[in-house]
Amino acid sequence: MKFLLDMGISIHLIPELRSDGFEAAHIADLSAGTLPDAEILARAREEGYVLLVHDLDFPALMAASGSRSPSVVVFRLKNMRPENVLSFFRKVLATAKEDLEQGAIVSVTEGTIRVRSLPLRDS
Repeated sequence: MKFLLDMGISIHLIPELRSDGFEAAHIADLSAGTLPDAEILARAREEGYVLLVHDLDFPALMAASGSRSPSVVVFRLKNMRPENVLSFFRKVLATAKEDLEQGAIVSVTEGTIRVRSLPLRDS
């Protein structure tokens, strides 16, 4: 699995993700830090990344697009320090790895991990 970290997610997670056996890149490393969100989504889709974000614009764009990819993990944590995000990321993988592989938006708060399959449909 490949992960692309948006600007709101610390670059310090990358060595940890790589040591866990994942391919990981930060949007800043790809010279894409100034791209609009829609272009970041397109790049993640084209290159097979799951996008890790702290920005609610990405799920809204995915809902509007009707697309099945890329999967997006939205961290809505009060404590966004790298070690805390990493701990919650590992919980996401333990509960929703298959969902991410199939196409999903995963919303993470201190109290819940919510998974919605893509494409999003009116409920």
